[in-house]
Amino acid sequence: MTVIPYLALSALLFTIGTIGVIVKKNVIAVFLCIELMLNGANLSFVAFSRFLGHAGGQVTVFFVMVVAAAEAAVGLAVTIALYRNRKTLNIDDADIMKW
Repeated sequence: MTVIPYLALSALLFTIGTIGVIVKKNVIAVFLCIELMLNGANLSFVAFSRFLGHAGGQVTVFFVMVVAAAEAAVGLAVTIALYRNRKTLNIDDADIMKW
């Protein structure tokens, strides 16, 4: 099997995530779309790593997953702060984080 189906799926995941980030108004939905974009990039890294026979892509995926976990933790903290201050999770209401 070639690398083309994996890259097509990776591009589809990344595109869906990008469209979701642009269209969605909910903070949690935007974070989920960002995670979808990261998973699309990870799939392409793993596909090329497997296709080329090098482990560098898999190591890169490990680091991307660590960064994604940190991003999720910080994003959740910001989301909780936004909800406590504004009583909404709408992105349009999150333009200023003044108390």
